[in-house]
Amino acid sequence: MVKSMTGYGRAKAVRNGRSITVEVRSVNNRYLDFTAKMPRAYIFAEDAMKALVQKYVSRGKVDVFVTVENQGAEETVVTLNEPLVKSYLDALRHLMQLGGGYISPEIGCAADVARLPDVLTVTKAEEDLEALSGDLCAVLEDALRAHTAMREKEGARLAEDIRRRLDAIEALTQLVEARSPQTVAEYREKLLSRMREVLQSTAIDESRILTEAAVFADKVAVDEETVRLRSHLSQLREMLESAVPVGRKLDFLIQEVNRESNTIGSKCSDLQIARDVVELKAEIEKIREQVQNIE
Repeated sequence: MVKSMTGYGRAKAVRNGRSITVEVRSVNNRYLDFTAKMPRAYIFAEDAMKALVQKYVSRGKVDVFVTVENQGAEETVVTLNEPLVKSYLDALRHLMQLGGGYISPEIGCAADVARLPDVLTVTKAEEDLEALSGDLCAVLEDALRAHTAMREKEGARLAEDIRRRLDAIEALTQLVEARSPQTVAEYREKLLSRMREVLQSTAIDESRILTEAAVFADKVAVDEETVRLRSHLSQLREMLESAVPVGRKLDFLIQEVNRESNTIGSKCSDLQIARDVVELKAEIEKIREQVQNIE
C-alpha cells in the first residue's frame, strides 16, 4: 500500500508512575531525517527511538516530541546518616553535662537535629534506564501506529488520483496513435496537390511522392515512443499496488514518461497531436507533484 510521507500521530500513557506523551509529525524529504525533542534527562533513549522510527518510516523528515510528567515515580531518595546523628547526640549530652545545669536538658526535637550538617542527604534515585527507554518506545510505537494509519489514508488518496491521471494519459496516447497515420496520409495528399499545381502540364512522378511520404512517415513515427509509454504506465500501476516503499521508483519512472512525451511532441508538427501532447504533459506534471509526497 502506498503511503504518504506527510502524517501525524499522537499517543499518551502512564507507565511506571510517569505520564508520557509522544507526538510524531512528518513531511516529505528525500531521505529519512529524524529529530527528537525531549527533556534532557531522557536523551539517552534517542537512539532506541530512532531505531524504532526506522521500522515504520523509510524516508521523510520526522519530528518526535516527548513530554514526561511524574505521577508518583520516585525521583529523589533521602538518606539518614545514623552514625553521625548518634555522634551529634552524644556531643550534645556531653555539652549539657559541661553546662552544669545552665543548659536546658532538652536536646531538641528531631527537626532541630535534622538541620545539623550532613544529617540528611538527598540524592536522585537510581533509574532503570533500559526500562525507562522501553516505556518511552512503547508510547512512541503507539504514536507511530497512528502516524502510519494517517499516512496510509493519505497515500490511498494520492494513489487514486494518480490512477485517474494515468487513465487520462493512456486515453491521450490512444488519440496520438490514431492521429499519427492520418498525418502521413494528409502530408501525401498535400504534397501531391502542390506538385500538381506546380507541374500542371507535366506528368507527376508517383514514386517521388511515395518516397517523400515514406521519409515523412519515418520522421513523425511515434510507435516506439507510445509502446514505451504504455509500458511505463503499466509499471506505474503495478507500483501503486506494491507493499514496499516505491516513491523513488515512481519518481524515476515518471521522468521516463515525461521524456517519451517530449519526444512525441518534438516529432509531430500536427496541431491536434500537439494539443494532445500538451494535455498529456500537464497530467504528467500533476503526477510528478503527487509522487514527491509518496514514501
